[in-house]
Amino acid sequence: MKQINLIIAIALMGLSQTALASMKVTVNGMVCSFCAQGIEKSISKMDETKAVFVDLKNKVVVVEPKEGKTLNEKLISQEIKDSGYDVVKIETIPQTVAQFRAQQKDKK
Repeated sequence: MKQINLIIAIALMGLSQTALASMKVTVNGMVCSFCAQGIEKSISKMDETKAVFVDLKNKVVVVEPKEGKTLNEKLISQEIKDSGYDVVKIETIPQTVAQFRAQQKDKK
């Protein structure tokens, strides 16, 4: 019985992490705060987006989904490309925008 409860708990943790997973996008072509603001504004308008953070120094965009929503990698990539930038890499991270921001701040 304990093993079944453990398996269920692990499965539920996996589901909650997947639902809350943010996307970290490495972007080429961002050189100024105007670039960062443009990307942030366009991605913020997407229905599934809760928060966006653009790290101009590291050329990274982090997108956090709204509760119960899933981010669409292709739509985010297309939105960035339509804004005039190159998407180098997209990865899923288990952090919120606030957590990622704090982590970057700690590195300084």
